[in-house]
Amino acid sequence: MMITISAFRWVPPFAQGIVRDLRVRWALEEAGIPYRTHLLEQGEQGTAAYRQMQPFGQVPYLQDGDFVMFESGAIVLHIADRSPVLAPSDPQARLRMHTWLIAALNSVEPAIQNLTAIDLFHADEAWAKARRPAAEAFAISRLESLAAWLDGRDYLSDDRFTAADLMMTTVLRFPRQTDLVTSNPVLDAYVRRCEARPAFQRALAAQMATYQEAEAVQAVA
Repeated sequence: MMITISAFRWVPPFAQGIVRDLRVRWALEEAGIPYRTHLLEQGEQGTAAYRQMQPFGQVPYLQDGDFVMFESGAIVLHIADRSPVLAPSDPQARLRMHTWLIAALNSVEPAIQNLTAIDLFHADEAWAKARRPAAEAFAISRLESLAAWLDGRDYLSDDRFTAADLMMTTVLRFPRQTDLVTSNPVLDAYVRRCEARPAFQRALAAQMATYQEAEAVQAVA
């Protein structure tokens, strides 16, 4: 049975190209594993049936036969276990890959997401205007630490692309409302290097095609 992942049928333009099913699509493309998508209709993520697959009503989940899992980081690690493209065979190198993948989710993403949420959803609120300078400073500090590690390296560990780079790249794509990543030569080159991979381009095209199809339908309706 083909793997199924869940994804939104449509999201607003500010979120297009960064919803977390992109991570799973990219991992599956790198691994050469075919998949299909369960596109959520409006309101479906709150139904009891969907919450049985994804308790928090988010995307994506992954279903492989009777096996279901959620959380994009866990799913990408699961796929990496099946792909030498995403995970090295050496045990210590694999642990380094795991470490950096978790760092993307725990050390970098929260700082970026905090700033992004302020900018996209609360920019006009007084508390957000007061909070933003500190949030930006914290995000910059995390990005500078990452850039210091990557300076002189093409990838995060063992001089090769892994699932950790996949995850970190998707995290660094979030703050598109700022130039925090693009203005940093090391990080900008790193993201561009990873995004140039054919598997990423296929994954992004597949996600965007879904939104474009939904918009075309709305335009006709």
